[in-house]
Amino acid sequence: MSNSRIAEAISSAKAYLAAHPDEARYRDSVASAVVEDGLRVRVTGADGSSLVTDMVAGVGGTASAPSPGWLFRAAYASCAATLIAMRAAEQGVVLSSLEVEVDGESDDRGILGIAEDVPAGPVSMKVAVRAVSPQDEGTVREVIAWGLDHCPVDDAVRRPVPVELDVHVDRP
Repeated sequence: MSNSRIAEAISSAKAYLAAHPDEARYRDSVASAVVEDGLRVRVTGADGSSLVTDMVAGVGGTASAPSPGWLFRAAYASCAATLIAMRAAEQGVVLSSLEVEVDGESDDRGILGIAEDVPAGPVSMKVAVRAVSPQDEGTVREVIAWGLDHCPVDDAVRRPVPVELDVHVDRP
């Protein structure tokens, strides 16, 4: 999709939601995870999309697929790149290339429950953005900052999000 098509689509979406604000908030589609074998898990969506995760051998997996933590970082990187590209298109900023890398630091004592004061999730995250553009650096930096400020995954990392737990246990 060309930048002009992206900009047109965003403009149309903004106009529609401004006229229909009651349709802006919605329930996201469900991701349903089922353990296939050991620590290998298949996740499917309502639209039929699917992916598989596995853990490293050191914790009992077979490393046959990416770990959930890597997919989290992949989601973060792709979401940030998408929002930056959307904003660039909307603002008419040409990005000859755009690369977003997301890295994190983790402490396995948290995920394994060895130390209760250590978080199970990442203890830090780093987002590195590389852009090539004929525009001035300040403009490109503004586009990048806007993209990260409006990236849903970045927001979920930075802001505490309420989580409701609903557990059902059935007997065989």
